[in-house]
Amino acid sequence: MSDSNKIQIYVTGGTFDKEYNYITGQLYFKDTHLPEMFERGRSTLDVDIKTLMMLDSLQMSEADREIIIYSCKKSDYKRIVLTHGTDTMVQTAAALAKHNIPKTIILTGAMIPYAFGTSSDGFFNLGAALAFAQTLPHGVYIAMNGRYHHWDKVQKNTKTGYFEPI
Repeated sequence: MSDSNKIQIYVTGGTFDKEYNYITGQLYFKDTHLPEMFERGRSTLDVDIKTLMMLDSLQMSEADREIIIYSCKKSDYKRIVLTHGTDTMVQTAAALAKHNIPKTIILTGAMIPYAFGTSSDGFFNLGAALAFAQTLPHGVYIAMNGRYHHWDKVQKNTKTGYFEPI
C-alpha cells in the first residue's frame, strides 16, 4: 500500500485502554490494546500506531491537547484516528477543528474498557472509526456507537453514555 492509504493512529488513553485491578477494583493504564485489537480483527490496513499519552480525558490539560494538535499537523498521513476518553472528546475535537488541518481526523473511544472483553464497545468503535477515516472528507469527526458526527454537531449524553447529534 502507498502512504496515501496509511492511517495514523494516535493513542491518548481513555477508558478504551484502561485495565482493571481485580484486587483493588481500580481502573488503571498499562499499555495500549491497539496492536492486539488490529491482530484480533484480522486487519489488513496499513497503520502507524503511536502512543501520545495514557490518561483519563478528565485529566487532559490544554498542554496535552497541544501535543495532539501538533502531532496531527506533523503526521505524514492524511487520515488519522485518535483514541480518546469520552468525557472530553468533544473539547479536543473542537481544539483540533480550530486549526483547519487538511486531514480526516476521527476521534473514538469506549464506554467500557477493551480489557473487559466482549462487553466492551471499543472494538466496534475502532472498526467504525477506521472505516470513516477511509471514506469521509477532510475534517474533524467523532465516531461512537456506529455513527459519525461532525465535531460541532455532537454531545455526549451523560445519562445514557451515547453520543447524540445536537
